[in-house]
Amino acid sequence: MRVFLSIILAFSLGTCGVYSPYGAATSGASTFSVKYFDTVHPLVSASTSITISEEIIDRVQKQSTLQLVDSGGELKFEGKVIGWTVQPINVKGDETAGANRITVTVDVIFTNTIEENLSFQRKFNRFYDLPSSSDIHANTDLVVEEIASLLSQDIFNASLGNW
Repeated sequence: MRVFLSIILAFSLGTCGVYSPYGAATSGASTFSVKYFDTVHPLVSASTSITISEEIIDRVQKQSTLQLVDSGGELKFEGKVIGWTVQPINVKGDETAGANRITVTVDVIFTNTIEENLSFQRKFNRFYDLPSSSDIHANTDLVVEEIASLLSQDIFNASLGNW
């Protein structure tokens, strides 16, 4: 009986395929690489694209079993920051904004060298609402970190989460 259960268990685990214990669909890949994002929008600082790139690296490392390589990974991420907008929102009765919505847009190229049909080029954007009493320039690091975290989750879901 134990032998039978062992065979059933081994077969069940063997059919799990290429999904990691974290839920990432890696297509059997063991490595990934991230080319640091370019900055093509005049209002975006170089540190913004670096922060976004590093968030993607951190996210993939935390949520998959993939190993980071400098270049030539089986799964490749690259892109550019193409948008940074600030819009007043929550206009009050005295016609002043209650907050400023900062939106960052990135154009991402994901290349899956194992299953090329899963590769894509896609735009992602996320926003952060900063109270109008807060100085945007003094809070840029906070805003970028929050937006980069959200963007990295969206990019992970689209590339490895099969969302």
